[in-house]
Amino acid sequence: MTTGRAGVLLRRPEQARPAFLELFFDLAFVLVFFQLSQQLLEHLSWTGAFQTLVLLFAVMHLWSATTRFLDAFDPRHPLVQLLIMPIIFGTLVLAAAAPEAFGRNGLVFAGVYLTMRIVGLALAVFFLRGHEAQPSAVRILFWVGMSTVPWIAGALMPESGRAALWMTAMVVEYAALALGFPTPRLGRQGKRRQEIVVSEEHTAERYQQFFIIALGEPILVTGLTFGTGEFTADRSAATLVAFATTALLWRIYIHRAGALLADAMTAVPDPRRVFFLTVYSYAIMVAGIVAIAVGGELVIQHPLGHTDPAWIAVILGGPALFLAGRATFEYAVFGRVSPPRVMGALALLALTPAMKPAPPIAVATTAALILTGVAVADARRTRRFPAEQPSPPG
Repeated sequence: MTTGRAGVLLRRPEQARPAFLELFFDLAFVLVFFQLSQQLLEHLSWTGAFQTLVLLFAVMHLWSATTRFLDAFDPRHPLVQLLIMPIIFGTLVLAAAAPEAFGRNGLVFAGVYLTMRIVGLALAVFFLRGHEAQPSAVRILFWVGMSTVPWIAGALMPESGRAALWMTAMVVEYAALALGFPTPRLGRQGKRRQEIVVSEEHTAERYQQFFIIALGEPILVTGLTFGTGEFTADRSAATLVAFATTALLWRIYIHRAGALLADAMTAVPDPRRVFFLTVYSYAIMVAGIVAIAVGGELVIQHPLGHTDPAWIAVILGGPALFLAGRATFEYAVFGRVSPPRVMGALALLALTPAMKPAPPIAVATTAALILTGVAVADARRTRRFPAEQPSPPG
């Protein structure tokens, strides 16, 4: 049903492919991820890692929400393009405010984030009047409104309490997604496909594109860091290891599940579980990529120096986080997890204490070798099961 204002604005079935506007929107996140990696680098502690994770969850939720908006609305329509431009600019403001989000820019970050979320959803509710997808937008708006209190309260509190309140806000939003956005008088989100995604093909391709954008962050950091010093043998070797690690992330991601998300969404009557597992898994994978970028920068700057325990945490912990997220994504598509991913993540964690005497380049090489083992195991599985079909959890 496409009555009301939504008729001329909705994306039509033949427009499943992402538009240039969506790729333009993604470009802002290159800066976002770079800023988050630099924040983590400057505050390399458990507190700094927690703060970075809070901000990462927020921007990932913003990207996912905007992607859902453009899954329903036609990004080629001038009015839709006009509505998305402030979101792109707001994303740049979030990136600029991120380094001091737990300092003097707390109110700026929270205010811009909430403005984009609430105004965007309010416009979706307005333009979807008379359309079957409007109740879904109302439910999401209700839960974003619920998260407003800890967002604003955290922005007005000192740094110590801000992270806890903002994480509470994120837990509210992510938990609401998992529960189907239960809302007074409207109930939970139904199982109708139209309430989850409009086009499985479009949604799947957007997530694939976003992953490539996220990989651009360690590529950017690797190139910038390598270019700020001498092209010595040790720094060149460290740069090669950093690049190889990024290439391995790409290879592990695309293996089977990365290319079959759309099929997985259409393979079950209720795609809700596949969708929210995808959202969660990407948040975890991108967190790993940000940590990997920080680790790569440290290794290139100090390839043969003393390895601080915090450095080991990001050099090995980043790939472990990525594998954990990738395993979750695999479960969303196939309903199972390949043992090499779990074994790789556990090996990275188990080797952490033993890596303290090793120089940073040796730690990074160890991580790359473990990722190589996972990629090789994937290739062997492909030869054994060349035509495996999606079988997501029902």
